[in-house]
Amino acid sequence: MLEVLNDLIPNIMNKLPEFWQAIFDFFIMLGITGAVSFIFGTLFGVILTVTRRGDILENKVIYFILGKIIDLFRAIPFVILIFFLGPMTRIIAGTTIGLRGALFPLMVGTIPFFARQVESALAEIDRGLIEASQAMGSSPMEIIFRVYLKESIPGIIRATTITLISLIGLITMVGAVGGGGIGDFAIRYGYNSMQNDVTYVCVIILLLITTTIQGVGNILIRKTTH
Repeated sequence: MLEVLNDLIPNIMNKLPEFWQAIFDFFIMLGITGAVSFIFGTLFGVILTVTRRGDILENKVIYFILGKIIDLFRAIPFVILIFFLGPMTRIIAGTTIGLRGALFPLMVGTIPFFARQVESALAEIDRGLIEASQAMGSSPMEIIFRVYLKESIPGIIRATTITLISLIGLITMVGAVGGGGIGDFAIRYGYNSMQNDVTYVCVIILLLITTTIQGVGNILIRKTTH
């Protein structure tokens, strides 16, 4: 088996420790960024929903300011955003390269995207349910948790799946600027050194990860849809 792998992917086999480290760094970035983006993206998505005109906590100022900030960061291409956040990343992480230097721009690039996805999911909730909850004397927090979040679980899972797949692309992109992970490994050895087997293996791994996330997301959506 080893002989076959040495023949098919010799450059990968010669760099196995570095290759496994690249995969490990990739999943660290995916896990940490995904978790932080889920928490803050859900929070901001809920705030955008409940403070819009006619909703349970209508507040035009908060809705306008938060919406504009989110749209600002969504409008900046991610590669430009990495350099734009460079000074702040250096202050927070102490570096702009490697795993530590990649996490902050990844979070800033992902949270606004996920917040809008959550807002869209919550907007699908039947207004009749909200009005019925208000009529029964439910507080705003009860409506948020028992109606908005509970009833939009399939939509939030769909938003999470889309965001994670998008995040895979962003993580790969930070490799172009020394962010580490599979993208960095593929660019340094696959593209710059013209080692095609490295490129092929990295593409296959990213494809498998993307397919797995999409498949798990689809299963969870089916199980939570009622």
